[in-house]
Amino acid sequence: MAYLTIKGYGEDSFDEKKSEFIGYIKRTESEEEAKAFVTEIKNKHKDATHNCYAYIVGQNMNIQRYSDDGEPQGTAGIPILEVIKKNEITDCTVVVTRYFGGILLGAGGLTRAYTKGAAVAIKAAGIVDKVLGVRINVTLEYDLLGKIQYICGQNQWHIENIDYTDVVDLYILAEKQESEIIKQSLTEQTNGKVIIFEDEEGLYFRQDNRLFKEI
Repeated sequence: MAYLTIKGYGEDSFDEKKSEFIGYIKRTESEEEAKAFVTEIKNKHKDATHNCYAYIVGQNMNIQRYSDDGEPQGTAGIPILEVIKKNEITDCTVVVTRYFGGILLGAGGLTRAYTKGAAVAIKAAGIVDKVLGVRINVTLEYDLLGKIQYICGQNQWHIENIDYTDVVDLYILAEKQESEIIKQSLTEQTNGKVIIFEDEEGLYFRQDNRLFKEI
């Protein structure tokens, strides 16, 4: 179920034989969002020579579209798409804007430039995993808090939040495949003196051994 996407948004630019290329990328989780982002960049650069794009949407990368936007066929949209596929990312849209500088690049030069435009945008945004996760809720007495924190720290299970009332309530965001191990360990090492249940199962972003709802 895990797959790769980007953190959110990125952009970068470079010059190639007096032509300026600006690469943009945004996380887009539906085709409607992808089209809206393409329109946004086109409106931003109405005076540009070309706004070429490609996007992939869906966990299985089942929606794939591209456009050369007036560049010679196969020199822009497909190279951008191939960079996305090479990085094995989905749910993202790349637009590479070109301001023509007066020097023709040829088919090979265009392909390299649009490839680079997509690559620098992806690098600027950064890539993250998206995995099936769950929130593990733990209720315990105060005298067990230190032990729970130690166990979680030793196993790199990050405690996201702690609420202090007459008891202590905390929760951990964890990958679904690790949830049983976490619950079993906390139960065994506290002699069953904790109350544990799961909720909010869904897709989470994973970065540096932590899960996040949004990045």
